[in-house]
Amino acid sequence: MTAPPLLVAQITDLHIKPVGELAYRQVDTAAALAHCIAHLNNLRPRPALVVVSGDLVDAGKDEEYAHLKRLLADLALPLVAIAGNHDRREPMRRAFPDQPYASRDGAMNFQLPLGPIDLMLLDSNIAGKDHGILDGDTLAWLDATLSSAPERPALLFVHHPPFATGIGFMDDMNLFNAADLAAIVRRHPRARMLASGHVHRAVHTLFAGIPASICPAPNHAVALDLAVDPVPCLIIEPPGFHLHAWFAGEGFGNVVTHSVPIGTFGGPRPFDTA
Repeated sequence: MTAPPLLVAQITDLHIKPVGELAYRQVDTAAALAHCIAHLNNLRPRPALVVVSGDLVDAGKDEEYAHLKRLLADLALPLVAIAGNHDRREPMRRAFPDQPYASRDGAMNFQLPLGPIDLMLLDSNIAGKDHGILDGDTLAWLDATLSSAPERPALLFVHHPPFATGIGFMDDMNLFNAADLAAIVRRHPRARMLASGHVHRAVHTLFAGIPASICPAPNHAVALDLAVDPVPCLIIEPPGFHLHAWFAGEGFGNVVTHSVPIGTFGGPRPFDTA
């Protein structure tokens, strides 16, 4: 019998506003997060951890982080978070002071051991910009950290995807130095997965030879428009999150990513085979 996997839930792009305000004057992101938290709390078996892959709030304000923390108080699971382009580092550090950041200022990278695997949480935020960059210190830290325990599988999380999706205006603000990240990933076979956010859609591909994904959001989606010059639009689609399952096995094991819709649905019911 296969041993049960180690489960890591990923949510992203929460875009929490001050109390009573709607994102883009039309999306109740606080209510969406509350529904997401209820779904996470009901998962069985329970994930070992929830990772928020950036854009925790909408404008990086202290009052938004305070509202977010009140909403997250209902989550019955451990949680860690990385910054996205809508976050600001200093207010986020104040909101999440207990995360084991690799440095006291600058990029908020950190490593988190989780049983037999390591999570690498990368900060691609550039103040005042929509696109992302992993700065030189971050790249050096990642290279050294991956070198420090070459026998342990590692899962990488970063807000900005390091690959194109075909949605032009989002690709114009993805991770600009993806080639630098790819070179490090290729040097370290223990890097087994790269998970990102930013695009508000479930997307799967390969990056530097490993599985890579973009997590859907619990609120609104970016419209799937693969035209050459799409008009930036949001769309209300079924919300969701990702559930990453690491299975122990030969070498560094195996990672499977499930897309989980948020909501109340019929079932589960046994299959009727009569």
